Amino acid sequence: MQGSWRNRVRQLARRLRGWQLIQLPRWLVAFVAVVVCADAAVIGLTAAQVATVRPHDLLVFGLLIACSAVTVERTRRMGESALMTKEVFGVWELPIAILLPPVFALLAPLPRLALFQWRVRKVAPHRRVFTAAAISLSYGSAHLAFHELSRMPPLSPVAASRWSVLAVLAVAVCFGVQWAVNNLFVFVAVAGSEPGASVRRLMFGKQSLHHDFVEVCVATVVTLGIVLSPFAILFALPFVTLLQRSSRHAQLVDASRVDAKTGLLNAVTWRRESMSEVAQAERGGSPLAVALIDIDHFKDVNDSFGHLAGDDALQAVSQALLLAVRQHDLVGRFGGEEFSLLLPQTDAASAGVIAERIRAEVEGLRIDSGIPGAPITLTVSVGVAALGGGVRGQITELLAAADAALYRAKRAGRNRIWVTTVTESATAAPTAAGWPGRPGSPATTGSLAADRVAATGRLHDHGERSRIGE
Repeated sequence: MQGSWRNRVRQLARRLRGWQLIQLPRWLVAFVAVVVCADAAVIGLTAAQVATVRPHDLLVFGLLIACSAVTVERTRRMGESALMTKEVFGVWELPIAILLPPVFALLAPLPRLALFQWRVRKVAPHRRVFTAAAISLSYGSAHLAFHELSRMPPLSPVAASRWSVLAVLAVAVCFGVQWAVNNLFVFVAVAGSEPGASVRRLMFGKQSLHHDFVEVCVATVVTLGIVLSPFAILFALPFVTLLQRSSRHAQLVDASRVDAKTGLLNAVTWRRESMSEVAQAERGGSPLAVALIDIDHFKDVNDSFGHLAGDDALQAVSQALLLAVRQHDLVGRFGGEEFSLLLPQTDAASAGVIAERIRAEVEGLRIDSGIPGAPITLTVSVGVAALGGGVRGQITELLAAADAALYRAKRAGRNRIWVTTVTESATAAPTAAGWPGRPGSPATTGSLAADRVAATGRLHDHGERSRIGE
């Protein structure tokens, strides 16, 4: 009997260790628990304070929850995916926080998230519960903020449902409070569970902020419509459908620009945006540089550790590139294990410094291979072509010159950079440990025309070398 009890305890312990929640940092587990428990406590306290529920409140709450359910179903039919990072449910749930008793505001997101888990996409239960608690508390904050503002003399007409301009602005401010509280909870959770995630891009990107602004505007109009008649909610459904489609379209357009494996610009997008930068540099006579970065012996990584480890290595190099460059530089995946970089307002010397920083950053990586004591280490070769001031050129010629420089860096021993300046004459110098080149390192000089012809002739061959892991 005692042995059977011990076996059950061991089985329970193994199951608990397999939970994603248990694998998170302890402080984050405590944070999730505090948020969930706080939300449950607040719901209980507000529910206890409700003496009677008006039929009008139940009608409004039911209509808004029904519209939210319709929106969930539309999300499922549209094919929800990882792209759908922004949604439009606030249009239905934010009016509840403003117009109805606080318990309704706290309960508003729960039916929607339960339906989302059942009908659209299943995620770890602790994630869904935490999300529900965070949104619930944010709606409670919006309700509290609005009713505190309505006590101020300039906003007192709100109580009589005479919506002045100030009252409408108060509604928008309270929606801003909800946004801030919810994003604060999400920021802490994402930063703790996924340290490498781009929280800033997810929450404060231009597209994300624009979506949130439009959502607040539509929610404000829906709130005003409900004041006139609860059935005005039904007329908002077509507008929410358009907002949902617009959000989906924007996300698909953004995804079409990005390489799925690395998160960098894909080759087509990088080339198109680089053409615009080169044309602008020519008009202004400003310097500009292009770099091609190739991982040395990448085929050996796939052969030794498998393609999944190779994908992890590509992602690690991508992150290293983003850390090493400036915000206005363009970083893309050129193909295979080769990356492209455009450096506006950068002369040959500065481009060499950036290229060396990239080389050193990648050389210092230690990537988990899945084999204890055998991390993946990488080196890169970098070819740079700098467009001197006043010199005209095209992105194709710069790429050809950068490819020729990359070829020379590999021929010189790999794990080094080679910079070519596209001026009246082209100069190049390789280095393995810094910029400029070490004393005694080889240097070559040739005409620009000869450099371009040689680079063009080797561009296709280099692509073949990349595929076989050179």
